[in-house]
Parts: sequence; C-alpha cells; structure tokens
Amino acid sequence: MTDLSHPIFARLYPRLDAGCAKAGGDACRAELLAGASGRVVEVGAGYGANFPHYPPEVTEVVAVEPEPRLRAKAAHAARSAPVPVTVRPGLAEDLDLDDASFDVAVASLVLCSVRDPVRALAELRRVLKPGGELRYYEHVRGDTPGKVRFQRYADLLWPFFAAGCHVTRPTDEWIAGSGFTVRGERRFEFPEPSRANPASPHVLGIAVRD
Repeated sequence: MTDLSHPIFARLYPRLDAGCAKAGGDACRAELLAGASGRVVEVGAGYGANFPHYPPEVTEVVAVEPEPRLRAKAAHAARSAPVPVTVRPGLAEDLDLDDASFDVAVASLVLCSVRDPVRALAELRRVLKPGGELRYYEHVRGDTPGKVRFQRYADLLWPFFAAGCHVTRPTDEWIAGSGFTVRGERRFEFPEPSRANPASPHVLGIAVRD
C-alpha cells in the first residue's frame, strides 16, 4: 500500500500552511534546506511547500507522498521548482529506493504522522550514503510538564483531525537514537502565541548518518 487518503485534510492543509508560511514557516523551510546539495529524498512532501526553497546545488529531488490529492498538488508544484523534482507515491516506513543512494534526506512536518516513525528513520538511514545528512523540521513533545500534559490531552483527538498527526512524539530523541549524529539543532515555539497550540514546540536540525 502506497496511498493514504485524507481528503478533508488534503483540502484544508495547503490553506492553513499558507498562513503559517507568512508567519515565518517559509523562513524555517529555507533554513532547513540551506546548503543542501546532491541527490535528495523528501518524505511526506505534501503539496510541495519545500520545493521553492531547494538551492541550485541540489541535482535531483525524489519527493515521496502517500496522500493522492496532496501528491497531485506536489506534482503541479514540481513543474515550477528551481531544481528537478520527481513526485512519487510511497510510505516513509517502506521506501522503494536503493540503499545508500542519496546525499540528503528531508523530513518536514511528517514524522509526527507516520505510523511507525522509528522504522521511517531506519529507512531514511538506509537510503542515505554514509555521512549523508538528515535535515528535519518537526513539531515535537514540549519541554515543560504543563505543555506535555496539555499535549497528551490534545492527542486524544488531534490525530483524527490532522491526518494522524501526534503532538507528543519525542522525534528529536528518536533521531539521535536511530544511527544519526546530530550536528546542529534548535528548538523553538511556532507560531506565536503558542500557549493554546499543542503543536507549537518545534525542532529544526541536521543529523549525519553514522
């Protein structure tokens, strides 16, 4: 199975993300991809929001997206991308890609929603060349007991409205424990104000395949 259908989310997400882009999301995506080069695999590419931010040093992007409506939007966005982008179906947990065939892997607001994030990270490590980079921009479990408690309550319903997204995942910890060495990372709250948003804690970083 390479398709996961979320028709309501697929219609709403590009509009919601447009608001986040104006609030600083585009700057985060640009930071995520700055300095990337060579062959790139991007999992959970959504509607292609990252595509305009790939630098010219990237020779190819293979963008994997399981939601068919978002994938169609990504294919349309790929036509105007500044680098060659191929959009294809697939799941992050089961990539139909060769071992050690990519210089960079990109996970952007997706590891919160995959069914098995640890397996997805193992797949990303598998397809990366030794020394290859994992670039990640994810929302994660909060730093304070109050925020974590709020997130746990929110997680009872949040995944049903957000295509399986979980706000309590310690994704940054899983990355560090999945055969990657974190080279640089920053945590931040986004968007502001963040108190009433269970998905506000974010992490943005680069890890290298051991």
